[in-house]
Amino acid sequence: MKIVIIGAGKIGATLAEQLLVEGHEITVIDHRSAALENLSSADVLCIEGNGISVETQLEAGMNEADLAIAVLATDEQNLLACLIAKKLGVGSTIARVRNPEYAEGIRLLKEDLSLNMTFNPEFACASEMARVLRAPSAIKIDSFCRGKVELHKVRLPDGSPLDGMKLMELGKLHTGILICAVERGENEVFIPDGSFVLKAQDRISFIAKPKTAAKFFQKLGIQTDRAKQVMLLGGGKISYYLAKQMLDLGANVKIIETNPDVCQSLAEMLPEATVLNGDGTDEKLLAEEGLKDMDAIASLTGIDEENVLMSLYARSMTKAKIITKINRTTFSHIIDSMDLGSVFHPRYIAANLVVRFVRALANSQGSNVETLYKIVGGKAEALEFRATAGSAVCGVPLMNLPTLPNLLIGAISRGGKILTPGGRDVIEPGDSVIVVTTVTGLNDLDDIIDKRRTKP
Repeated sequence: MKIVIIGAGKIGATLAEQLLVEGHEITVIDHRSAALENLSSADVLCIEGNGISVETQLEAGMNEADLAIAVLATDEQNLLACLIAKKLGVGSTIARVRNPEYAEGIRLLKEDLSLNMTFNPEFACASEMARVLRAPSAIKIDSFCRGKVELHKVRLPDGSPLDGMKLMELGKLHTGILICAVERGENEVFIPDGSFVLKAQDRISFIAKPKTAAKFFQKLGIQTDRAKQVMLLGGGKISYYLAKQMLDLGANVKIIETNPDVCQSLAEMLPEATVLNGDGTDEKLLAEEGLKDMDAIASLTGIDEENVLMSLYARSMTKAKIITKINRTTFSHIIDSMDLGSVFHPRYIAANLVVRFVRALANSQGSNVETLYKIVGGKAEALEFRATAGSAVCGVPLMNLPTLPNLLIGAISRGGKILTPGGRDVIEPGDSVIVVTTVTGLNDLDDIIDKRRTKP
């Protein structure tokens, strides 16, 4: 597809990078030549100009484009850019809308504004963080089938009963889970089979129903109580959304922010939270505010270095769940080697939402991607498809289905029930099917079939 991205900031650049990998023709508009220079090495057409100018959009070929994605500085600019793009004849439009006050209005006016999709990176990131804080032992939790199935990532502790166990032996523990990916060391990633042997310190990703996951954690001897005392360092949009969700869950939330005006605004919007004007890197202040008594501490300022420093300090002083927000994509190997707890990249979370929409748009007649997550450091994907009546995978026992290498069917949702699939199970039309794979770019459920193994 031909896609025009309006705005070359952090989100715009990440979208250009990921959609280019997906095989699309990408054009980026921005008035800042320096921002466009960062994309010059990629196979991207760069247009310097005003993204809400009709002339600039026409120069970018908006009248012939399939999709426009607006990620300019303000919500108002994004909405106007999409409206102009639609008038010029673009097929579909996506706008980034961050202001929480706009959420309800956008839903009401989505059709009038000619919007096919809106996304809020900060809200999406906060929602993923909140899921982890509901089960703090997990490094990351992704949700499928409207929350009925979850993909948990957890590190196996030393002395774990799973250390040295083959996956085929898991049945002895009656766990009810399916391990679908394993990270070992810095670079090794496995989509394991039954003969795979687990080791302590492996980071395993497993699929399970929420209650089943909680029971599995108990069998591992891992605490599963949700975080009740939460400290947020930094008072930006992610802090607001995360605080609101945790307050709704009954947690006590304390926010520390350096800007007094931001503190005042947060105190008005979140009257149940404790909002303090102070520096989250001040050891004395953190001690006075009960750092050691917290169940969870999230470093959420706009400066990566501060977030890393605060998380490392919190890790040295407490056993609380640690969450670290990272904006940059560079030095990822160094970040991964640090004990920063659960690390979240808002730009990648936002990109996942857009990539899912684009894949579904590219395959509007087939078994569309309903949910998509990049997992194990972006080296694999977990996808949810809806099976259609014409799908080639329907009615075939899974043991006879010639799937691609490094691909696992993790769960099937049918009529509200979640099935952990076995070899004799079949996929039926209407099923939601969760697939985990290192093969990227799947658009349709039929793409899981290895055509080299099918008979002509």
